[in-house]
Amino acid sequence: MSTTNDKTGAPARRDLANAIRALAMDAVQQANSGHPGMPMGMADIAEVLWNDFLRHNPANPGWTNRDRFVLSNGHGSMLLYAVLHLTGYPLSMDDLRHFRQLGSPTAGHPERSLAHGIETTTGPLGQGLANAVGMALAEKVLAAHFNQPGFPVVDHHTYVFLGDGCLMEGISHEACSLAGTLRLGKLICFYDHNGISIDGHVEGWFADDTAARFRAYGWQVIADVDGHDPQAIRAAVLAARQNTEAPTLICCRTIIGFGAPNLQGTEATHGSPLGAAEVAAARERLGWSAPPFVIPEPIRAGWDARDRGERQEAEWRDLCARYAAAHPELAREFGRRMRGELPASWAATAADALARAAADQSAKASRKASLDVLNVIGPALPELIGGSADLTGSNLTLHAASVPITAASAAGNYIHYGVREFGMSAMLNGLNLHGGFIAYGGTFLVFSDYARNALRMAALMKLGSIFVLTHDSIGLGEDGPTHQPVEHVASLQLIPNMRVWRPCDTAETAVAWCDAVERRDGPTSLVLSRQNLPAQPRSAGQLAAIRRGGYVLRDAANPDIILMASGSEVALAMAAAEQLAAAGCRARVVSMPCVPLFAAQDAAWQEAVLPAAVTRRIAIEAGVPDLWQRFVGPAGRVLGMHSFGESAPAKALFEHFGLTADHVLRLARELGAVAAASGK
Repeated sequence: MSTTNDKTGAPARRDLANAIRALAMDAVQQANSGHPGMPMGMADIAEVLWNDFLRHNPANPGWTNRDRFVLSNGHGSMLLYAVLHLTGYPLSMDDLRHFRQLGSPTAGHPERSLAHGIETTTGPLGQGLANAVGMALAEKVLAAHFNQPGFPVVDHHTYVFLGDGCLMEGISHEACSLAGTLRLGKLICFYDHNGISIDGHVEGWFADDTAARFRAYGWQVIADVDGHDPQAIRAAVLAARQNTEAPTLICCRTIIGFGAPNLQGTEATHGSPLGAAEVAAARERLGWSAPPFVIPEPIRAGWDARDRGERQEAEWRDLCARYAAAHPELAREFGRRMRGELPASWAATAADALARAAADQSAKASRKASLDVLNVIGPALPELIGGSADLTGSNLTLHAASVPITAASAAGNYIHYGVREFGMSAMLNGLNLHGGFIAYGGTFLVFSDYARNALRMAALMKLGSIFVLTHDSIGLGEDGPTHQPVEHVASLQLIPNMRVWRPCDTAETAVAWCDAVERRDGPTSLVLSRQNLPAQPRSAGQLAAIRRGGYVLRDAANPDIILMASGSEVALAMAAAEQLAAAGCRARVVSMPCVPLFAAQDAAWQEAVLPAAVTRRIAIEAGVPDLWQRFVGPAGRVLGMHSFGESAPAKALFEHFGLTADHVLRLARELGAVAAASGK
């Protein structure tokens, strides 16, 4: 092993890169599982980027002005774990030995852990790239909000590693097209152009002219870079950094599994251990004589970034101190936002929003109620950054203080995403990952299918992303079954850690928005109606109880039956309760705007709302009925949808599918509730 450069005495660049290759081979071999090919192929690129350009501080992984690094081709996770370990992050060699093992921070695909230097969870190809577009946009917008002449307190790059699979996924088109349009000049992506995917050589299914594609997006493209030549890589990065008016794609020609003499350049290195014999042969080919999981001291010293990182952060903190002296109010606001703290006035703002909502007894669509709430909280939350996937006028996501963000002016707080539901959702995850923002985005509920994996990733990463999903049922009417969600509310509720709100009026909508803004451990889906919904009268106690996800909206002493519903069907339940009362049947009505939140309440609250002694129960929702069974029990009924919708006015559809108060009354009679009441 040649461990020094003859001229400088420092380790040779190839030997530094080979440390990544060796650790990747060893960890995958020990786990008998993993993807050694990409780390071995991109090791030279990683060595140049991390040692020559990346601004980061392993002693403080959360440094605000660090460069962001995203491994979009997350299957090559051992590359990331290796460089984090080598540069000084708290990932031990023992952690690398336990690659892909239960409880280890070195999971099969990177899982967000800022303490370990992992910026985002990747693996579903293309989403890391879209997250990175959101991060780069966050940097540009924050810089426009806070930087002052002589004080670039927000000034960092977002770097991405990506592969053929990322570029085949449609989300790459959505996100990269918008990145070019918005001229995100501090976004630099390295394309691992090795020509291999799981099925083999990609030319049979991926023959795109990628360089031409990205030039058409408005990107700077640096093509045909030798991904194993450090000088060529360095020159490409320098050229990329000089162009601040366009994102850059650096197309690197690499050999997957570089150094494995019998397998390199083939799909055999992509997703399987090399095998003991090939690992030994690769060590000999690479000139790497150190035993498994051992890094020679000169190599370790050559990678150690702790002193450099501390100096870089100290220089930035000195800049921030001078900034605070010159612009104290901006400095305080910048610090607050990057710490993720809500304004000191937030409690008063939330109370004002709820008071206004409770006082508003007009009938209105919950999407319009959402806009009313946004018009109160938006101007008081500078960190709130919104948008819509070309449905602004339908989603009603543009509040009174919204200012569109454009390529020419990033000082706004609203993004016109175009028809890009998946890209939008992954980008707003990236905005939230970056910090300094609470990001929300709107589309029709039925199109959450397009975006679903980004919603799932938000839940997995415990991000506070807010998804505004309007036109929530057959109540949208004439657009028909292609646009009428039936299974979507239930489907979203199946995502662990996704908080789904389906409010029945303005008051519940206000509570839902405030809960979403305050939430820090997961995302929220706000499911909103197109059609008008009547306001429901409530006491102060009932207003407070909305926060529990399910509560008694209308009570009766010793109820004969419980009616429960969400969203637009709450009004139906209230009307049915009136009819039942006229028939002598005492009905309790439970509004359940957030089923996951109610399900998380303690047993005492659930029993108080749904007493076990009352077994006659009917749940009503204009969607698939299955998830309501847990609340109605074996003796109850669910009035819901068992098919797709139809094209017709909303009123006709509710009658056609039996979502009426009369139908509820008939079901109550079948359950014996009316007869039981008359016999009392």
